[in-house]
Amino acid sequence: MKPTSSELNILTVLWTDGPSTVRHVNDQLNKQRRVGYTNTLKMMQLMHEKGLLIRDESSRSHVYSSAIEPESVKRDMVTQMVDSVFEGSTSDLLMHALGNYKPSKDEIEEIRKMIDRLEENE
Repeated sequence: MKPTSSELNILTVLWTDGPSTVRHVNDQLNKQRRVGYTNTLKMMQLMHEKGLLIRDESSRSHVYSSAIEPESVKRDMVTQMVDSVFEGSTSDLLMHALGNYKPSKDEIEEIRKMIDRLEENE
């Protein structure tokens, strides 16, 4: 299941900060743009119903955590983007990504290592 943009913002807070209350998530979202507490609460309740979040109700303030791993979401989103936007071409995706963002030396080294591993597995 591909999360919506708003759901992804909430998941990112939970992936970064770990299990959190609605108040904490809302405070973090408000660092980016103004979001009402009740909107965040409703969104997180819906995400729980959809199976995207786990809710711990053992304390007065419910604590939410992600029910899905970030790597799984990233993999699904990249697969969909490669298929729909880049017509199945991973090289086209990579060229666009590298053309739009300047990778650090460490990132370039990681890319080289990945290419080496891919060539070894051919």
